[in-house]
Amino acid sequence: MKSTIKKRTWKAIYRLLDRVSPVDGDCGRLCGSVCCTWGCNENPDNNTGTEIEMGIYLYPGEHKIHDKKDSWLKWSVEYAEDYEFPPSWKGPVYFVKCTTPPLCPRERRPFQCRTFPLYPYISEDGIFSLVYNYENLPYTCPLIDNETPLNRDFVKATYTVWTHLLRDPLIYDLVESDSRRLDEKSL
Repeated sequence: MKSTIKKRTWKAIYRLLDRVSPVDGDCGRLCGSVCCTWGCNENPDNNTGTEIEMGIYLYPGEHKIHDKKDSWLKWSVEYAEDYEFPPSWKGPVYFVKCTTPPLCPRERRPFQCRTFPLYPYISEDGIFSLVYNYENLPYTCPLIDNETPLNRDFVKATYTVWTHLLRDPLIYDLVESDSRRLDEKSL
């Protein structure tokens, strides 16, 4: 799977997002870094007593700016065809999880961590917007549950980087596919 997003573009995106936060300060202080802890640890599923290993996937090309030798990240390589990725996604997809939550290096966190709790959405008319990520979270995020007003600079920076990322056909296909799935859930 070949992304059109270059390593230097990912670095610029990370630099821009380093300057902003959803709320003043580290939002993880509001909830004890629950998204880091749930998103990166193995957690018991209350219904079955089994362990659920959660993590996040890196967007196409994003793996180029992370060092696979860093001990704070556990890497796995999966294949897009084995998951619910769009048909345009073929081959390896990188999944990562932090091995030291909630003490993950904030300045090196992946893109999804930097833009949470916002989620990209493309309407059926092709209009792009950002929405709160209500996607079956196994934890409670006070920013989402309380519909906490987010810093304008954070929203603006997140919108800006998504408009750049959506130029990549693979990322566009993913966001469009995820948006249709959200539409189906809201029916």
